[in-house]
Amino acid sequence: MTDLTITAGPFTFKARFEDELAPKTCARFRALLPYREQVIHVRWSGEACWIPLGDLDLQLGYENHTSFPAPGQIILYPGGISETEILLAYGGVRFASKVGQLAGNHFLTITAGLENLVALGKMTLRHGAQDIVFAVG
Repeated sequence: MTDLTITAGPFTFKARFEDELAPKTCARFRALLPYREQVIHVRWSGEACWIPLGDLDLQLGYENHTSFPAPGQIILYPGGISETEILLAYGGVRFASKVGQLAGNHFLTITAGLENLVALGKMTLRHGAQDIVFAVG
């Protein structure tokens, strides 16, 4: 079931919440919808884009966490040894920061538009920040 529409740059994706595996992260993110920000290319993690959230405390711990999200998986790092962030994998990823490997909560999975993930990643790498909107529907 598709729960969310994600518009990033010129691309539109459909995604589902991973409610069974990450219920607290999903509930917390739903409370932020519609969520508007900019996505930039990662520095340490490989082929991914991210939304840095600084010292934002979402009152979350780890659930359904991974250091190796697959293309189309979206993870939320709840903060701790590095800043809070959201990461969208479009290729090979080993989630990390300047302090080393991290793990984030896999809470969203893209279900439609996967064919545009690499194009979004390359656009973000070459041309900089892209607007991104997460909205119900």
